[in-house]
Amino acid sequence: MSPVYQKIFTGSTVDVLSLQDAFNAENIIPVIKNDAESGRLAGFGAPQELQEVFVHPDELDAAMRILRELNFIS
Repeated sequence: MSPVYQKIFTGSTVDVLSLQDAFNAENIIPVIKNDAESGRLAGFGAPQELQEVFVHPDELDAAMRILRELNFIS
């Protein structure tokens, strides 16, 4: 049975990379979904450059704390 990951953030590549670095420093393993890159690799165009960040429910509290510390959410 695969765990259900929680979507916690949608933003630009730059924001997601800084968030990913902060998560890695706290041993939180995010899943990054990039539809534009997936579409490009498949040969489809995608004008949107937004990425989605998901975390495991066990890491949700720590991830939300980091989002607040980086002022991505209030």
